[in-house]
Amino acid sequence: MSTETTKERIKTYKDIDSSILTAIPNPTDKAYEIKVKVPEFTFLGVKEQPDFAVIYLTFYPNKKVIELKSFKQYVFQLRNIVVSYERLINIIYEDLLKAYDPTRLRVMMICNPRGGISSKLTIDSDWKIRGGQEQFSDWKFIEDDWSVTM
Repeated sequence: MSTETTKERIKTYKDIDSSILTAIPNPTDKAYEIKVKVPEFTFLGVKEQPDFAVIYLTFYPNKKVIELKSFKQYVFQLRNIVVSYERLINIIYEDLLKAYDPTRLRVMMICNPRGGISSKLTIDSDWKIRGGQEQFSDWKFIEDDWSVTM
């Protein structure tokens, strides 16, 4: 197989298609929380090695809610994307924010060990540094207890 053919197959973060994400109307204007867990999240690390993680979403809907089938398809496309943890969590966060415009969005990604090191990445739209108002502030009291499958 030629090097050129191999390069054509390699997809990067620039190939992530956020248009896959579709929304359904929020059935109420009352406040509530949606939690979504992706327990078997797979993507390609920067060395084209498979990486595994668990993604947790905390979502306070505004006018739209996540259509879960489209979210599943969005996540599935990432299996063939070469990207770092840090870039990936930011892309997922931005794509979800843009598609659903929630009152609050928290994305947490717990990555399985690679070379004996685990990672936990979190972004919360409530953080002032992310433009939030820190109106919920529960993130200040979340215990930083997490586990990783070995």
